[in-house]
Amino acid sequence: MNLLRLTKILHTFADYRVKDLLPENKRKKRIHLLRLFSPFASKGKKCQSNPEKLRKALEHLGPIFVKFGQVLSTRPDLIPLEITKELSKLQDDVEPFAWNEAKEFIEQQMDQPLDEIFSSIDEKPLASASVAQVHAAELKDGREVVIKVLRPGIRKQVKKDLELMRSVAKIARTFWNPGVQVDPLEIVAEFERTIYDELDLQREAANASVLRKNFSNSNDLYIPEIYWQYCKEKVMVMERIYAIPIGHFDKLKAAKIDLKALSEKGLRLFYTQVFRDNFFHADMHPGNIFVNPANPQDPQIIVLDFGICGSLPKGHKRDLANNFMAFFNQDYRRIAELHIEAGWVPADTRVDELESATRTICEPYFSRPISEISFGEVMLKTFEMARKFNLVIQPEFILLQKTLLNIEGLGRQLYPELDIWKTSKPVLASIMRKQYGMDGALETLKNNLPRWLEQTSEIPTLVHEILSQQARPLTKLQQIEKAKADKLKAKQQNKKIYAILASGFGIISALLYSLTTDGTQYFGMSIPTILALVITVVFVFKAIKN
Repeated sequence: MNLLRLTKILHTFADYRVKDLLPENKRKKRIHLLRLFSPFASKGKKCQSNPEKLRKALEHLGPIFVKFGQVLSTRPDLIPLEITKELSKLQDDVEPFAWNEAKEFIEQQMDQPLDEIFSSIDEKPLASASVAQVHAAELKDGREVVIKVLRPGIRKQVKKDLELMRSVAKIARTFWNPGVQVDPLEIVAEFERTIYDELDLQREAANASVLRKNFSNSNDLYIPEIYWQYCKEKVMVMERIYAIPIGHFDKLKAAKIDLKALSEKGLRLFYTQVFRDNFFHADMHPGNIFVNPANPQDPQIIVLDFGICGSLPKGHKRDLANNFMAFFNQDYRRIAELHIEAGWVPADTRVDELESATRTICEPYFSRPISEISFGEVMLKTFEMARKFNLVIQPEFILLQKTLLNIEGLGRQLYPELDIWKTSKPVLASIMRKQYGMDGALETLKNNLPRWLEQTSEIPTLVHEILSQQARPLTKLQQIEKAKADKLKAKQQNKKIYAILASGFGIISALLYSLTTDGTQYFGMSIPTILALVITVVFVFKAIKN
């Protein structure tokens, strides 16, 4: 352990009076060892609030602790809301490292001199953040690009600081109990998972590539092109974009950008990424979002920095979508039932009590513009309800929650009058019809058709086995047992046969549907397709009846 660095951390926390985050009763009962590291605590006295003391201390400790604070700001389930709000103000702009150092590091990754790849490189970085910085450049063929390069030695520094964070977390576990179930070691573990993902630029490039494919030829969202031949674990080269940062509201207004259309488009993109693609950009803060001014009335959004992306397990995706729709319909009974069905609350939870608690949280927020709605407040109440009903906060929802909080902040600034419910409901309803309605079923049928056709070769064997079982001679004991269960067994056998036949004709109807391109059609289907479908329905009915 680096005792010198640990001493500096403790001195910083003491100097900013971070101990004041402790409840009053804890302060009186314990002797604060932090006073030994800075008895006067001069910097803390200049802060306006206790959460501000923590933010300033993290800024003072450097980029890794700034990144740590940013992760903490997304976890109102682990730390009090007033602290998460303050930590969300942390800025990721840090002092850049020298170009000579960056150049040597990039050449090591590329295994060749930079002048063989680039015709020019701007030595002054476009941006410098906690773990990487970005330089503008031009390829030999004239394409304008940016080079993202990790800070040299950043992985080693992260490893050391994580060890120290764990040591501090063990100390905090003893002294800090802010009134909620908080495990400082769990917080450090969450940060460790996030920071190591951001240290692999090939992973980031892959995330960008997936998003670009999902929104190819889209007027709503543009993802810059990734140049894979120049992407390594510690260096990434991508297309350079020219656009207006979404946080520069004066420039957006000067470009006559329709802010209402922009806000609504941001919401649509959120639902599309989560519920259509199940792959979403999970770091949607203003520094990563730009607006293409080419079409002010229908502005295109451009996003950067793909180090943090998320997805939901298949079952949770559908459960969450159903919860959203029930919420938009103000069907609190259904929300309660869905929570129980999904296993998010214990099976013995009383539906009426959960329904009442959900109504109490959600009802006040309908018919109100986004300027009067705080997702943070809703989430805080949800976490209070979670403790009462032993609701399990799904780990997969943490990144989603972070994205929602970012969208709230942007929407509040861009177009405060936005009716978030009126805008969201039709978008999600449309996606759900395509995903889980007839369109989605037909798409699933087409996608699975090759695999099912392979399995049809096994149907004759299965039918033969079922029929041959009836023809085999039985022993006297078997005859007695068969006599007792003859009716039931016959029904089960018939059900299997009808189910197999229904599956076969279902596959045939799907194949005919997918291959039909012309000819007489009714309801979008040819006559052979309809006949095969009718036969399928008959066999399904017989299977159910038996």
